[in-house]
Amino acid sequence: MKVVEKQQDHTNVVHATLKDLRKLARLSLRAKILPTGTEVNLDDIAKKIGSSLKEGITLSKFTKEPLAFGLYYLNAEFALDDKEGQMDSLENTVRAVEGVGEFEVLGLSRTSVDMK
Repeated sequence: MKVVEKQQDHTNVVHATLKDLRKLARLSLRAKILPTGTEVNLDDIAKKIGSSLKEGITLSKFTKEPLAFGLYYLNAEFALDDKEGQMDSLENTVRAVEGVGEFEVLGLSRTSVDMK
């Protein structure tokens, strides 16, 4: 009986630990954000995106990259919680910013969890 109780306690601890790790998991997403035209200020777009993101999503960094014929795009990196609905929230928020023409995910990976 005691062996079963200890095993059950151990199982409960493992499940609780796994739930905590899922809460801490973060994703790193790289995206190409194309403006609607050459006259659009990409720095302003990045500021608008950064200030309108929902809780659990941040704009980590961005660079302006040349595309063609004087047109540049934002190569943006976002950090977001690994939970349901975050990807849709990010895409909808970015597409709603004035001056954004296209949003394309270039890469997605899970980041290391820093446990303290």
